[in-house]
Amino acid sequence: MRFLFGHLLGINFFLSSVPASASLDCLMAEQGCIQEQSCMVLYRLLEYCAAEEAVSPLSPDARLECLDAQNSLQHYRPLQVCKCQRGSRREEHCLRVYWTVRFAAYDEYEVSPYEELELNLVRNIEMSRMASIMAASSLSVDGQNQCLKAAQDCGLYEKCGSLRSEYVVACTKRATASDNSCNRQKCHKALRRFLERVPEEYSFALLFCPCSDTLCGERRRKTIVPSCSYEENVKGEERVGKPNCLSLRNYCSRDELCRSRFADFQHNCQPSPLSASGCMRESRAMCLKAYAGLIGTIMTPNYVSNSSTEVSLWCTCDGSGNEWQGCQRILHIFSSNICLRNAISSMGISAPPPVENTPVPASQPSPHVYQERVHVSGNTLPEFNSVSALCFLALSPYARVRHLEQAELKMCLTAYQVVTPKYHRDCSRS
Repeated sequence: MRFLFGHLLGINFFLSSVPASASLDCLMAEQGCIQEQSCMVLYRLLEYCAAEEAVSPLSPDARLECLDAQNSLQHYRPLQVCKCQRGSRREEHCLRVYWTVRFAAYDEYEVSPYEELELNLVRNIEMSRMASIMAASSLSVDGQNQCLKAAQDCGLYEKCGSLRSEYVVACTKRATASDNSCNRQKCHKALRRFLERVPEEYSFALLFCPCSDTLCGERRRKTIVPSCSYEENVKGEERVGKPNCLSLRNYCSRDELCRSRFADFQHNCQPSPLSASGCMRESRAMCLKAYAGLIGTIMTPNYVSNSSTEVSLWCTCDGSGNEWQGCQRILHIFSSNICLRNAISSMGISAPPPVENTPVPASQPSPHVYQERVHVSGNTLPEFNSVSALCFLALSPYARVRHLEQAELKMCLTAYQVVTPKYHRDCSRS
């Protein structure tokens, strides 16, 4: 290995001129590297290093060679600036590339490996409570269990209902006939599938529904089936205690997906006492999305009780010894995070807060008015997802706030002119 790397140091390979601000997919960056012999050999060496480290710690000499290879590969800029897409079909492969070239960066948690979301999507998330207007089947009533209502709305939307049923079955089914435990791996996979494929208008309504009583709070806390998604299995008559938070993080750091979601969470939920939102990056919506991204990993967080919106990991700092302070920092990322706390609390506000530096939009028609404009037969409702939310906004005064492109507006009008002819006429005149 030393002989091979010694030859590599004498090879000058192409240095890319990709600007630092460029956003490049890591799969494309990997392909570009493989096409260049000098880059490919260094990259394959780092792949070997990562695979060996995952099994057992490397020897000092082997680790030194791996670090030398990593330093040399820093000259190939595409691999240093590349990012990955959340929920994409090849997300895990992309993340493996991202962390391979960061072989020794086990504590690099403040930089997200994911591409930044477009502002339009951020606005859609921050206005997710508009789902209550679009779902004309049920009207909000004072004192109503909002978590129950969110579950009912989810059931009326086919994709949400089927994927929710899928993860509930996966998380409640016994692993074996003789064992009382579940298959946590299948449960996590089904939870991630639900959160990645169901529009935030529905998934966020389930996760962050505002509650005023413990019955609602219990439904909210049990949304992600805590008995399987993160609590330890029952052994005989005794329930196993909470794991140590440091052990949880160390396990997470050796899994590309968990490691990436945790880094994304810290990046987007970084608190700031000087910010109006409490978030360093001034977006509560991005914080909520990053928090939801942790669900379905070993670092799955949840509400600590049925009577509060405080969230935490299922872990403890008992037995941390001289690493107790480091362990407490992991807990405080969730329990004492003003950005996360404000983001969750904002879901219970009667009107979603506008995006920073954006004028407050005009008021919308009441659910009664909208219900008269949509022809509903039986229990069939118009399909509602992130695209239809955008279309609904395009057909309303929000369009002037959002500065929609004409192509987007035309697409929305074409799709909705049949069911909302009055909106179509009004928008065509504006």
